[in-house]
Amino acid sequence: MPPSANLAALLHARAAAHPDAPALIDATGRGVRAYSFAQLDNAVARAATLLHAHGLRPGHRVLIVHPMAADLYIALGAIFRLGAAALFIDPSLGRAQIAAACARLAPHALLATPKAHLLRLTMPALRRIPLDIATGWGAPGALAWRRLWQTPPGTPPVETSPETPALLTLTSGSTGRPKIALRSQGFLQAQHAAIDATLGLGVGDRVVTTLPIFVLSFLASGAATILPAVDLRRPGQVDAPALIEQILQHRATCLAASPALLEQIARAGAAAGQTLPGITRIYSGGGPVFLRLLDAIQTAAPRAAVTAVYGATEAEPMAHLARSAITVADRERMQNGGGLLVGTPIAAVRLRILPDRWGTPLGPFDAATLESQTLPAHQPGEIWVSGDHVLAGYWQGEGDAETKVRVGDRVWHRTGDAGYLDETGRLWLLGRCAARVADAQGVLYPFAVECAAQAFAEVKHAALVAQDGERVLALELYQPLTPARRAALEDALAWAKLARIGVLPRLPVDRRHNAKIDYPALAALLARAKR
Repeated sequence: MPPSANLAALLHARAAAHPDAPALIDATGRGVRAYSFAQLDNAVARAATLLHAHGLRPGHRVLIVHPMAADLYIALGAIFRLGAAALFIDPSLGRAQIAAACARLAPHALLATPKAHLLRLTMPALRRIPLDIATGWGAPGALAWRRLWQTPPGTPPVETSPETPALLTLTSGSTGRPKIALRSQGFLQAQHAAIDATLGLGVGDRVVTTLPIFVLSFLASGAATILPAVDLRRPGQVDAPALIEQILQHRATCLAASPALLEQIARAGAAAGQTLPGITRIYSGGGPVFLRLLDAIQTAAPRAAVTAVYGATEAEPMAHLARSAITVADRERMQNGGGLLVGTPIAAVRLRILPDRWGTPLGPFDAATLESQTLPAHQPGEIWVSGDHVLAGYWQGEGDAETKVRVGDRVWHRTGDAGYLDETGRLWLLGRCAARVADAQGVLYPFAVECAAQAFAEVKHAALVAQDGERVLALELYQPLTPARRAALEDALAWAKLARIGVLPRLPVDRRHNAKIDYPALAALLARAKR
């Protein structure tokens, strides 16, 4: 990558090549704001001049508390243009964690919505940030973001290197102090290349997505992103009929979203007898994409090529699977304990299966040791990955000992997921290593059971846990199981040797995608229910 190349430079190149092509269609506010690539690039240049005039310099960090909207991507483009970095902290972490993160990273500026600026009233850590910027109608004492439209685009782009910090995000902190994932400009370029090769979007595509970071890649590819007027903070509770209406209204051609959101679209479409004939491609990731969802969303969008994408914060994407490539034998394997097929590893990633020693720091290795410990086809273990778009380490090395292994001059990332490769090199997921059940009957991974349970239409979520030495399957249902259907489920899962199957009103899932089971929270919930 040349020294000055970053995602802001790619946006500028798109504006030069396709100035009038749509870049962002923002329906999140009052009315619809549409930006061509030339208009978006101009807004980014104006915003960079405004931020520079108020002291933002290369190496500074900007804390951003803002939903998906045009202003978010204008701000990110301006921050990258100035050689600064954007810091995202999920408000769900809580005040103590946010304060600790601010202390560790010392943001120079806060860019947030007027509502988010209210946090400054009760959080000294936010009040210590030197520069406050408010979008929308503004906030007392904050620089009004709308002033960018009266600011000439005069500040030239700062030259950056592949090592220049670009994005910082925090992990959930569910197992202790949150780790900080730092994506450099070079990393974002490599990630864009991997996403672009996997999704293949370009000029003429119009994408609706719930994946904020993917929008950067869509813009770099020349595709238009539609930001709908629905609350995407909880994809599993989205107003699906309103979203379907906007998909049709804005002539979307592609959906890239979490399984929970696509499930809502498929169910709403089925209930209304409505399809999405204009959608030609659908990509789902951010959580397990089970067979039933692939089939349901195919029914909702009959002309679409439907693809499941497997990835993680540290390595996005890793593998992909077209629904059309799933065979009858694959379906039978998934319904009989084989786990979840996620397809072929992408060309940009190196992927190995090693013995499951999750929780034990390993390495460094030499190449011969890595190869000698790599497991053959059909033998389950930990999934390790390496590549230019795979995070090589966390901020200040916190968390590296548990998840990173150096092999020669290359760093491998331990995903924490269990799986295996089949005889054709396709990857099958078995779930989180930490969620495996090991007892006198052997080792049982969660996806082996959960994937099979998902074949039943009544099941919304399923989770395998160990409770008091017994194998328990917890279910959240769309509708009650009749005695006959429950007997059929028990018979289908007889191989798993479950002690019991229990039904709960709701299973805890991750906040971001509403798709991944929160196993520690579920274990605590079951323990409380038993008392």
